[in-house]
Amino acid sequence: MSLLDVDGLTKTFGGLRALDDLSVAVDRGELVGVMGPNGAGKSTFFNCVSGVVTPDAGRVTFDGRDVTGDPPETLAKSGLVRTFQQTRELETMTVRDNVRLAAPDQRGERTLPALLRTSGMQDEERAVRERADDLIAAFELDHLRDEYSGALSGGQRKLLELARVLMLDPDLLLLDEPFAGVNPTLTNDIADRVRGLNDDGMTVVIIEHELETLTDLVDRLVVLQQGSLLVEGDPATVVEDPRVIEAYLGE
Repeated sequence: MSLLDVDGLTKTFGGLRALDDLSVAVDRGELVGVMGPNGAGKSTFFNCVSGVVTPDAGRVTFDGRDVTGDPPETLAKSGLVRTFQQTRELETMTVRDNVRLAAPDQRGERTLPALLRTSGMQDEERAVRERADDLIAAFELDHLRDEYSGALSGGQRKLLELARVLMLDPDLLLLDEPFAGVNPTLTNDIADRVRGLNDDGMTVVIIEHELETLTDLVDRLVVLQQGSLLVEGDPATVVEDPRVIEAYLGE
């Protein structure tokens, strides 16, 4: 059984059909790239899968359960998380606090446990701090941990967002253009870290316009055009497919 199974997704915005009966499956442990020309439906696909928008028709199945229309917070708790094209860090909070904030089900966020300060809650807070600091160090942001996130560069914000979503320990990670606006050195760094996450067993799906990096990174490419599946398969084969060349470059 696939970890993610998208069957017949359709989504219309006014007179524009952004997704048109799209069906895609992702097996557990895969590293999959999603590409396509502007307007192909890539972001709408992610938005429907991650609960940001509800499809007009079709079904999203995650880990054997129909999650169509489930809100993002419910999906995140079940192991499906995503990033966005524009990073969404809290700019007036430090790097460390941004990462800690993502930890799920913190009892200290509720009134009574916060007042009682039980030993169990303190142990939980200690574990959150240690997990956050480990991730910050892993992404080489430890020298910036006490800086406000609004002071970070674009590439550093991408690394921060990755660290933050990993606090949720996801089974499926959806990355929406993680290399956009990032210099080549950090692009390679982020790509290496994504590959490392996948090597450790995490299933990853990436939307990206930076095709050279994407094709070198992923195991399988899915190409969308006008909201439908155009072609999928081995990256080297897909990028040479005449249908893909025509979709990007025209006749």
